[in-house]
Amino acid sequence: MNIEEMRELTQDELNDKIKGFRAELFDVRFKLATHQITKSSEIPLLKHRIAQAKTILREKELAEELT
Repeated sequence: MNIEEMRELTQDELNDKIKGFRAELFDVRFKLATHQITKSSEIPLLKHRIAQAKTILREKELAEELT
């Protein structure tokens, strides 16, 4: 999912996406700790997606305050 697609989502959908990204991040960290995977490059990517979603969510909140 790219940034343009995220901007089209509602606030509730963004919150759901953030929860999903966090759950996925937990799973990846858990698998890495138990040596089920060796590819740790997914962790920064998931952190980046969470940050993007939170930024868009904050932009939407600020836009609502101005209207």
